[in-house]
Amino acid sequence: MELLEKVLKKIKPSPAEVKKFQKTTDKFLKKLNSPLKKIQAQAVLGGSGAKDTWLTGSHDIDIFVLFNYKKYQSESPRLADLLEAHLKKIFPQRKRLHGSRDYFQIKFQNYLFEVVPILKIQKAKQALNITDVSPLHVQWVKKAPKTIKDQIRLVKQFAKANNCYGAESYIAGFSGYVLEILTIYYHSFEKLLQAALKWENKDVIDIENYYRKGEVFRQINLSKLHSPLIVIDPVDKTRNAAAALSLEKFLLFKQKAKAFLQKPDLKFFEKQKLSFKDLEKKTLHNLVYLEITPFPGKEDVIGSKLLQAFLYLKKKLSSFGLLEANWDWDKKNKAIFYYFLEKRQIPPYFIRSGPPLKLENHVREFKKTHQETFQERGRIMAKIPLKYYHLKDFTQNLLRDKYLKERIKNIKKIQFG
Repeated sequence: MELLEKVLKKIKPSPAEVKKFQKTTDKFLKKLNSPLKKIQAQAVLGGSGAKDTWLTGSHDIDIFVLFNYKKYQSESPRLADLLEAHLKKIFPQRKRLHGSRDYFQIKFQNYLFEVVPILKIQKAKQALNITDVSPLHVQWVKKAPKTIKDQIRLVKQFAKANNCYGAESYIAGFSGYVLEILTIYYHSFEKLLQAALKWENKDVIDIENYYRKGEVFRQINLSKLHSPLIVIDPVDKTRNAAAALSLEKFLLFKQKAKAFLQKPDLKFFEKQKLSFKDLEKKTLHNLVYLEITPFPGKEDVIGSKLLQAFLYLKKKLSSFGLLEANWDWDKKNKAIFYYFLEKRQIPPYFIRSGPPLKLENHVREFKKTHQETFQERGRIMAKIPLKYYHLKDFTQNLLRDKYLKERIKNIKKIQFG
């Protein structure tokens, strides 16, 4: 498809970009590996950089520091401490982040390197931490035909542009590794999208044929099978690689796949810009637009707090008739929430249901505490006046809630359209 060739020209790293990436990574590894030899550890390139499935403009590089299994298996919880002792000599400016095993971020020549300490294992069953399996993922993807790498890039860009990419808790989408498995399984971007239309809840993708039909649900712990799509990790048959996938993102991917196949367009590979000006162009009305500054911290924690704040506002504003809502975050210092509502104003009161009329004592007490009451369907009811019932006033008051203030640092901009 000619359109896909156009997309690839935009998203595939150029030869010059690849050369710079390799040169910088080689320099970083040389500097890092020099002191590691003494402790029987070795740093290697990992992630999409090693698999050659990365997208242009990506400046995040995964580095795995492999510790000798025989020597360090009993010290698995201390690997980050052991690594830090050596990092501080060569990279004094570094950031330690908490994870299943702590890891480090280091800025080097305009790239951000994430350095992850792991045990060097040969088989998944040797792993003492989920991160130990990562190099096996790299090895498995690298075995795939070279022609599949560009197809993987197309799938990743499609998922990113349509808000389906990322296994982080605040996204609950498809991880890069899951998209790699699916693309290899279906052989191309288009075949993957065509297959997605037929996916049903709890479908199983088992590329290495570890299980017979239905066996997965008898042999794998059910706590790992909550996701709508089950993708058996090709290097670890006990793991569902898509365990983080939510039903919402599963259905969204299917929806976007159907829309693209019906009418292919470059827009499916371009992330929608969320600005007040662009959103105002939509045919929908009653827009609430917020630009938010998040608290600093670990990405997953910040993202989770932003998601909680977004959903809280969504629930509260739903009384105005929710038409559409979404949010985005640049993973730095700016997040955008927007809501399109059906109404600009709701009734200036809400109805509270009281006790049945036959419970006379309770009815009397109810009347004492409510000024305006009436009877309906055998119960006493009350009209409770609302202080804020215009969308603008309601929203501005809502933004004072303690729940929101605990999750977002401040609101830089509020606009109504």
